[in-house]
Amino acid sequence: MNRKSRTIFLIIDLLLAAVLVFIDRLTKNLAYANLKDKDPIRLIPDVFEFRYLENRGAAFGMLQNMKVLFVIVGIVFIGLVVYFLIRLPATKKYRALRICLVLIGAGAVGNLYDRLVQDYVIDFLYFIYIDFPIFNVADIYVTCSAVYLIILFLFIYKDDDLDLKKANTVKLHSSMVEEKEDREEKEEKEEKEEKEEKEDREETPDGE
Repeated sequence: MNRKSRTIFLIIDLLLAAVLVFIDRLTKNLAYANLKDKDPIRLIPDVFEFRYLENRGAAFGMLQNMKVLFVIVGIVFIGLVVYFLIRLPATKKYRALRICLVLIGAGAVGNLYDRLVQDYVIDFLYFIYIDFPIFNVADIYVTCSAVYLIILFLFIYKDDDLDLKKANTVKLHSSMVEEKEDREEKEEKEEKEEKEEKEDREETPDGE
């Protein structure tokens, strides 16, 4: 039952990641169609605007022209995310961690796709007021989930909670106990019903 639950959760995670990647791709395509070789679109004067940028570096424009390194790191990173999603127990306790991993994975896939297909990542979100490096939706996924992960590790999860092997063993044991209790309860109920039927037959005269 535990393995079945984890499989269902993993399928949901992958579907959610696919939706997030689609949103990232959609926004980048819109940026390409409406911003490339055009003036920026200012939403809040001197504060925030849409500005097209072809980023050949890492997130926020760092480490330019290192495609091979970024592709290798991206693939390894996505593999680790999938591994931990598979290992996470299918319980409410790990739901926040699961969501963070899905967001990080979706962000990594979104930017990795750009690097593989077109050798650069499309960035288009720019905070003029603080002159923050231009970024995209995938960067938002990664940054926000990374911050939330730090909060979870510092204030929510304990060291034992991050021992996934132990957590899965405990969960499996709990599931086996619950299944045994359910089975015993069902057998007890069936025995009670059979006993009541037998008593009813004994109380009912043969002629009726």
